[in-house]
Amino acid sequence: MTGTLISLISILMGIIAANATGFLIQKYSFGVIGNTIVGVFGSILFIKTFGRLGFNPWSIMNDGDFDGFRLIINLVVSALGGALGLVLAKMIYNKFNKS
Repeated sequence: MTGTLISLISILMGIIAANATGFLIQKYSFGVIGNTIVGVFGSILFIKTFGRLGFNPWSIMNDGDFDGFRLIINLVVSALGGALGLVLAKMIYNKFNKS
């Protein structure tokens, strides 16, 4: 597994989490396309922000070694980023569109 593949899987987890959150909690949904876009940016934001703690893709592939525990943490944080990004985007959307 390369760092790029780990990054793509991580982004996919963010997309799945955002779409699942939008499906389960309808008031936070932007539709499939909107949820997908928010999931991508939310997962990237969380991984870039908290990845410095040691679970970014290049730390997972430390000198050719593979650390499964760090990968699981990376995927969980990415899923949280997608779901929380959707909630945050909906809060901002509602704040801007108040009449």
